[in-house]
Amino acid sequence: MINVLENIPFQEQKMGTRKLADEKYLLLMQAALRPGQSIPAHNANSNVHILVVRGEVVINLNGTEHGAQEGALIPVVFKTAMNIMNRSNKDASFLIIKTPNPTEMSGA
Repeated sequence: MINVLENIPFQEQKMGTRKLADEKYLLLMQAALRPGQSIPAHNANSNVHILVVRGEVVINLNGTEHGAQEGALIPVVFKTAMNIMNRSNKDASFLIIKTPNPTEMSGA
């Protein structure tokens, strides 16, 4: 059993991540951002949901920013241009839920 509120994978110089589940139908990751850290711009390589479990982040989807606080669940459509930033002064962590696993997506 894994508790996503314990041993959060924070790193001092960059985003921290850990893989929680890696199945054909699901890739579940946890990401951790210290204040000022971000996930670089990229395109979603599967159907994605972001679930904020600690703090708050700003999610940029196709050029539109969305603030997301603890408990927020944000859907991201396959191939959407996105990046995630922690602009707050507190640590933030979120789950990245990809269905199916990107290895199963054609055109990923």
